[in-house]
Amino acid sequence: MTTARDLALVALGLPADRRVEQGDLSLTLAGAEAVDLLAVGALTLKGDLIVPNSGTATGDRLLDRAVTSLVRREPYETVGEWLWRRGDGLAADYAEDLARAGLVPPRRTRGFRLRSPRPVAADSPERRRAEERQAAGEPVLATLAAFLKAGDTPARTDESPVGDAVTTVLAAVGDAVTELEAVRLRRGVEEDAFENLWRG
Repeated sequence: MTTARDLALVALGLPADRRVEQGDLSLTLAGAEAVDLLAVGALTLKGDLIVPNSGTATGDRLLDRAVTSLVRREPYETVGEWLWRRGDGLAADYAEDLARAGLVPPRRTRGFRLRSPRPVAADSPERRRAEERQAAGEPVLATLAAFLKAGDTPARTDESPVGDAVTTVLAAVGDAVTELEAVRLRRGVEEDAFENLWRG
């Protein structure tokens, strides 16, 4: 299992009253994929630019798709650009992939629904292992889960337990999630102002 799959299982295993925004999950999954790709040598960072390496297959369908989507010409894209591009709809891709693997029960629908409930991860050894990894305070998974408000914020230390490249990715994920929240708040204020205008 990859960090991205573990993160998806942790997020989809949360109780229904602990809502995770799909956009936040998509961004953090893209960040988890970047960390996984750093670990297998599929990419390196030059500052905050993602530089792909050639000929790396991960054996994971979604990670291999991430590898093929890397920008392979200069100027390379930044980690932030990668998060927004790769993250587009990524939460749904992981939910579908986990359902295919039997780790998320298939959805039962009656008729057409505009808004279907989020899938919930099945109780499985994979889900328990992901939750144990998070509970053990593994730095990357714990940090990504904290961005989703799906876990405790990891304690800060003077020395990072992960490398500089991973730290760069995690910082970019935090920035992107904060930016998305700001967009949501701004839209909420604009919608409230519009409704007040019509109410007179």
